[in-house]
Amino acid sequence: MNDALRSLLDLLDLERIEHDIFRGQSRSSIVPRVFGGQVAAQALVAAGRTVPADRPPHSLHAYFLRPGDPGAPLIYTVDRVRDGRSFTTRRVVAVQHGRPVFHLTASFHAPEDSALDHQEPMPPAPDPLTLPTQAELLPRYADRFRDPGVLERLLEARAAIDLRYVTPPPFADPGTPREPRTQVWFRTDGKLDGPEDLPLLHICLVTYVSDMTLLDSVLLAHGRGGWAVGDVVGASLDHAMWFHRPLRADEWLLYDQESPTAGGGRGLGVGRIFSADGRLVGSVVQEGVVRGVG
Repeated sequence: MNDALRSLLDLLDLERIEHDIFRGQSRSSIVPRVFGGQVAAQALVAAGRTVPADRPPHSLHAYFLRPGDPGAPLIYTVDRVRDGRSFTTRRVVAVQHGRPVFHLTASFHAPEDSALDHQEPMPPAPDPLTLPTQAELLPRYADRFRDPGVLERLLEARAAIDLRYVTPPPFADPGTPREPRTQVWFRTDGKLDGPEDLPLLHICLVTYVSDMTLLDSVLLAHGRGGWAVGDVVGASLDHAMWFHRPLRADEWLLYDQESPTAGGGRGLGVGRIFSADGRLVGSVVQEGVVRGVG
């Protein structure tokens, strides 16, 4: 396990400061706000710590209300909405400087056997080990970034995650519109074992990664390179996830993403997450502010 992954796990290890109230720290950000995947993952950790361990989350719905300050802690308050025989519901509010910055509602479900079981087939994708790592890929496009520090900040932000692009990222060829679809493989850069090998933590780590590339497909449709190039400004507005089958964040997962629509300063991203053996383990939908610059 590398130092970056250890740092990320520490970030998700919230401090309980009162009954159903938790404190999470932030870390340096590549933009002057808390990374959305971080606050979503921390909120899900907070909710999960009030639920029996045999009930993993099966869905979350969240709104990003204000930009988070990466220099200040976040306070997460959990509301125990419902404890049913099969389902448990929690609502979480993240507060910073006395104001809510994030709302999340999560539902947890005791696993069941069912005769009704189907899924979409996994789309074709190359073996992730044949693809370049971030450290190999990103320097190829450094001359497209808006300033010399972007490359270093990107590599730092993703150091805990082994993320490999199947399709070229938006900043590979700005100015050329492409099909609004992108794929990446990802896994944590190290195995989770011992007390950290918990189903909740694996799901929270996947939640963290799910916000990294989902709106890339919006950019591809319009030939925009993204914030790293400086031809768009944007932010996540809301985020929804469903967890269909058991998953491990330290094993390869294919994130297949597309954008069915954009307009009015907003873009929609839809993603499906598959395990390497072809199981559909998660679905993601996010809308974000996407405004062109220049």
